[in-house]
Amino acid sequence: MPGTTQPQHGETRADLRGTNPAAKGVFRFSVVYFLCALVLNMLLSPFVDQVPGGFLLATVLMTLVFLSALLAIGGRVRTMVGIVLVAPALLGEWLSYWQPDILSVVIRGSGVLFIGYVVLEFLRFIVRAPRVDFGVLCAGIATYLMLGLLWSFAYILVDRLVPDSFVFTVGPVSSHSMNNFNALYFSFTTLSTVGYGDIIPVSGVARMLAMAEAVFGMFYVTLLIARLALLGQCSARGSKQRGDRKQQNNRPRELKNNQQQPRKMRLG
Repeated sequence: MPGTTQPQHGETRADLRGTNPAAKGVFRFSVVYFLCALVLNMLLSPFVDQVPGGFLLATVLMTLVFLSALLAIGGRVRTMVGIVLVAPALLGEWLSYWQPDILSVVIRGSGVLFIGYVVLEFLRFIVRAPRVDFGVLCAGIATYLMLGLLWSFAYILVDRLVPDSFVFTVGPVSSHSMNNFNALYFSFTTLSTVGYGDIIPVSGVARMLAMAEAVFGMFYVTLLIARLALLGQCSARGSKQRGDRKQQNNRPRELKNNQQQPRKMRLG
């Protein structure tokens, strides 16, 4: 029909904001902003507890991560589901200053649900991506960082529900608690299968979570590299096929032009 354009073969609609070149404003780069918020939270988390007003700074950082994740997933239905999941976590983060012990379980439980939902949306986007581009790479890195954050919330939740689930072997006694940074540190050392041994899970639930995170982290990196390599091969093959078709379409035109050219007579 006139006035409408059909999508080309092999092209799909971008599922995450920040991956569609036609998007404008902040939404075009929201995936990049989300990745920056995750990195900023990781870099500042060791110093939050050491500065005055560290609790407020930690709450602001986590709010920034949650809101940028909500913007990055895109889509009206997906955003509405994300709002329902993130609202208790954000509300609990800001109210935990007055009731930290009571709201801690609610905050971490809601955070686990929301982060798990965001991870699933990012994985769905990576699997359905037709080609490798900057948005897919940012989504892959952000998903890995979100996995570490997801398990850190789970470790804090287990520590609150099952006391003495973790044993600290080094450092001052005052630091022997599964706070935000210790949970994040233990989560990423487990996710990357490094494991320095300074924090040891001793309860059954804590050991099960650590084992699952190590296995998930290893398989995620392997499958992500395989998926990106496959997308790269498909993109190169598609570009080659388009070039061959274009060359074949130009051959009849060249032959027609050659036939229409007048022949030059030779003088004997």
